[in-house]
Amino acid sequence: MIQKGTINFEDLGLMDFREAWDYQASLFNERVSRKLLNREVGEGQQSWLDNRLIFVEHPHVFTLGKSGNQNNLLINRDFLENIQATYYHIDRGGDITYHGPGQIVGYPIFDLEHFGLHIKQYVHHLEEAIILTVRNFGITCDRLQGATGVWIDPGTPRARKICAIGVKASRHITMHGFAFNVNTDLSYFNHINPCGFLDKGVTSLAQELGSSQDMGKVKTILKDNLISLFRG
Repeated sequence: MIQKGTINFEDLGLMDFREAWDYQASLFNERVSRKLLNREVGEGQQSWLDNRLIFVEHPHVFTLGKSGNQNNLLINRDFLENIQATYYHIDRGGDITYHGPGQIVGYPIFDLEHFGLHIKQYVHHLEEAIILTVRNFGITCDRLQGATGVWIDPGTPRARKICAIGVKASRHITMHGFAFNVNTDLSYFNHINPCGFLDKGVTSLAQELGSSQDMGKVKTILKDNLISLFRG
């Protein structure tokens, strides 16, 4: 029997966005169904599925949150094909963002009640894990008031986002998550208003450090930080 609050990690490697979306949706729906079933039986008969922490990289893709402004995609469908990118309007919060190779996309499929967290606390934990990971490389970053994600030089004219966050939750179970720029080709952000901002930039770990970084090393540090924060 799986212990309540168990976190298992899965690295999907490079996977098409639609395929990964369908996969995390299946995990999400399975956990929602199990939770509803648990409410219909006695406490001694309840059982839990694991909390799944997924890392993945996607081929070039732009995604727009459910309440985002489509005008923040600055190119048409023909140009999308020219730059070998796809586009999806999806069911997470937030506006538009880009995913691509060299970026760690994290999809935690977590039951927040296992960790005693509300959605704002959950987002805070995601941000904190990124902050701690970036700090491991000697870079200071923080939150930006009034915005989600993790920023370098927040509150200054040089504010630039290194990690975007957009989540969905139902019955305290989460999906979607964060996109952390490690060795990301930042030129793709020129085709959007990232997260709906017109006056702020984006960056990556490689951009800040001046050289490409070991993705395996970064993933290990980030995974350990996430699991440590959620396990308390």
